[in-house]
Amino acid sequence: MPRRIDLDERREHLAHAVWKIIRERGIGAVSVRVVAAEAGVAVGSLRHVFPTRTELLQFSAELMLNRATDRIRSTPLTGEVEADALALLRHVLPLEPDSRAELEVNLALIAEAPAVPELAPIRDQTYQQLTFMCEGIVQMLAPEREAAARTEQARRLYALVDGAALHLLMEPAGDGEWALRMLQDEIARIRE
Repeated sequence: MPRRIDLDERREHLAHAVWKIIRERGIGAVSVRVVAAEAGVAVGSLRHVFPTRTELLQFSAELMLNRATDRIRSTPLTGEVEADALALLRHVLPLEPDSRAELEVNLALIAEAPAVPELAPIRDQTYQQLTFMCEGIVQMLAPEREAAARTEQARRLYALVDGAALHLLMEPAGDGEWALRMLQDEIARIRE
């Protein structure tokens, strides 16, 4: 009896092929044929799972968001608020191969959203989740502050993390110590 293909496993396999193509050749190179070839499957097999390029990109973006979210949520917290804040923010920086790949692909997908409007909700959800995370970190660090001040500090923190992430992406993969020190300084400033 032939082995039944696990549909979720097939979808993830195809999403990984999409990510690899985006990282190596850019999002413009992503087509059903190219992804099928990269994944080692027939075009018809890919179209059975994802009838269109848009659905393939959409699933790939959603999977990336879910994996990043799961990684952040699984961060063990110690109760030491400054250390916990840095541990959470560390996952957003491209310091590990997974987070680096996610950021590279995410930027490409954000850039593709005007051409593929179905990606806009995923882009917006990513933005909202990171905003919520930064607001939660500021709340954790300075619970006594007024809501308006916390909101402004969360925006500043988000902007700082985004800027550091982009700078790190432009550098060869490294430990990102300068970015972590900068975030530690910001965390201490928020605590004051």
